Amino acid sequence: MKNLENINIGTEKKKVLIAPLDWGLGHATRCIPIIEYLLSKKITVVMAAEGSTAAILKEAFPNCLLIPVKGYRIRYSSLGKWFFLKLATQLPKIFFAIQHEKKWLKTIVQQHQIDGIISDNRLGLSHKQVPSIFITHQLHIQTGRRWLDNFVQRINYFYINQYQTCWVPDIATEKNYAGALSHPKKMPVIPVHYLGVLSRFYNKPTTLQFHICFLLSGPEPQRTILETEILEQIKNVEVPMVMVRGLPNEKSVLKSSNTHLTIYNHQNAALLNDLICQSELVLCRSGYSSVMDLIACHKKAILIPTPGQTEQIYLAKHLSKMGLFITHQVNDNLIDLIERAKELQSPLQQELEWDKSIVDNWIKSI
Repeated sequence: MKNLENINIGTEKKKVLIAPLDWGLGHATRCIPIIEYLLSKKITVVMAAEGSTAAILKEAFPNCLLIPVKGYRIRYSSLGKWFFLKLATQLPKIFFAIQHEKKWLKTIVQQHQIDGIISDNRLGLSHKQVPSIFITHQLHIQTGRRWLDNFVQRINYFYINQYQTCWVPDIATEKNYAGALSHPKKMPVIPVHYLGVLSRFYNKPTTLQFHICFLLSGPEPQRTILETEILEQIKNVEVPMVMVRGLPNEKSVLKSSNTHLTIYNHQNAALLNDLICQSELVLCRSGYSSVMDLIACHKKAILIPTPGQTEQIYLAKHLSKMGLFITHQVNDNLIDLIERAKELQSPLQQELEWDKSIVDNWIKSI
């Protein structure tokens, strides 16, 4: 086994570790195009995850090695007003997970002879002797309180600045999608590169088969709460609809009394891409990876922020003001939102390519 000092020397085929955060599936799904590109460049990819995140990655890349790493395992409050209190009670668990990551990484780097590391929002996977990338669209984390924003940003940058480079899945120009989240007044010390729209999906010209596609995702119990609300409000709606529950490990089948609704626990990337393109309208959380997927597929959408999650609330309002999507207003029900969405235009008509040259340059450095 080679020493750490010589870890980047003498290997014929470079080996990269990719580990997305388990805080929703979006961190894993937006790593998929990066993994595909690395594989096309003859890079050996080692993936690290657990639970649903691991299931998504293994389904997409069955021939890549997947090793277990403990996730942060965050749970949300059932009431939005208690979101930050619930999160605050889990801070010790988060910091413990970060420390566990650091110890775990030292072993994995030696055991698997890792040449490069890509961490999607996992704060503890930087390495002093192995080129380490941090992926995030949240350079500025919004808490809803300015004094707390500044405190949280200092903590965030403390960890980000331990990496060599930060990649941001957004556009570098003023007309971007994450707004103040990805374009803060104060930047990290390390270099920051904007990748552009990063999505595993693309626009497929096809015949519309569904009026609306419901895409559910995110930590419990909010995922189930939204699912229950949707099923109740559409029980008498008589148009073709499809729901993907975002539960890749679920075996039981959910039944609905509405015969116009097709329900899947999960769909692989290709089939989910088809379902989105076959739908006139999409309803989903305003998670940033979901937003990137909608933009890539040129889809009109209703964005429903997770209650209390300030990032999603900000994104929904920001993108609604841009005229790209709509979000709920006070006293809106689902039927009202669907009617309002008819006025939307498709958010994009041109194809967008993410900047692969950034990855090329990094490959040369490892």
